[in-house]
Amino acid sequence: MPAPSQPAPGAKTTAATTAGRKRARTLAVCAAPVVALLAVAALVPLPFVIAQPGSTTANVLGEHKDKPVISITGAATRKTSGQLRMTTIEATGPDARVDLGDVVDSWFRTDRAVMPRESVYPAGQNDEEIERHNAAEMKKSQDSAAQAALRYLHRSPKDVKVELSLADVGGPSAGLLFTLGVIDKLDGDGRGGDLTGGRSIAGTGTIEPDGTVGPVGGVSLKTQAARRDGATVFLVPKEECSDARAELPAGLRLIPVADLKDAVSSLKALAAGQRVPACPA
Repeated sequence: MPAPSQPAPGAKTTAATTAGRKRARTLAVCAAPVVALLAVAALVPLPFVIAQPGSTTANVLGEHKDKPVISITGAATRKTSGQLRMTTIEATGPDARVDLGDVVDSWFRTDRAVMPRESVYPAGQNDEEIERHNAAEMKKSQDSAAQAALRYLHRSPKDVKVELSLADVGGPSAGLLFTLGVIDKLDGDGRGGDLTGGRSIAGTGTIEPDGTVGPVGGVSLKTQAARRDGATVFLVPKEECSDARAELPAGLRLIPVADLKDAVSSLKALAAGQRVPACPA
């Protein structure tokens, strides 16, 4: 009796071949919208900005454009050494085109950050309105800094007048550094020395008239800028310690602060070689 016929080696049954073709067509049909979506996403502007480390050249104890950053009348001031450097980030403009390629490229770089546009720029405002907003925030920050410093030193704002001049940098994040600069100019470390201990100190943080220090954005980029420009100590709002540690450059010491008293006492301890708080690991 003849043996039943067998398919040739390597051959597939008609049913299996048909099923395979159906799967291939199904996969191709399903993949097509995904490919199209990715192609469109690569071309469509996305609601993000790309930020990078900015300048730290503004030393609040020094001059900016041939004018003292801090001017005080009604009280004797000290000649200071050391630096208190405010830190900044540079971000693409509110109308800049940021596409998927920009986002993907920046996502994997330590010297770039992808941030929602509305976390950097007020929604629904044009360039001119944003510039006015940032200038108003800086002015408010400067007023709060002067109030916080004089309150800390128990000086009357009726007798001591503080003028802060740094008009071409916007936003409130220099408040803490402004406040410390005023204190250093008027009182130093309280023992005849500099509050900075002669060091190059950078930092960031908003300030309220009562001395409360608030968080800011882009801390990990600001630490990179600070170390790049020679700072060895960085004052960071306490609640942003983890962000500051994320890309912390070697040789930069973080000091967390929750309020003005924290910042002053930590700087005094640092200058005296005493134990100083640190961000938890």
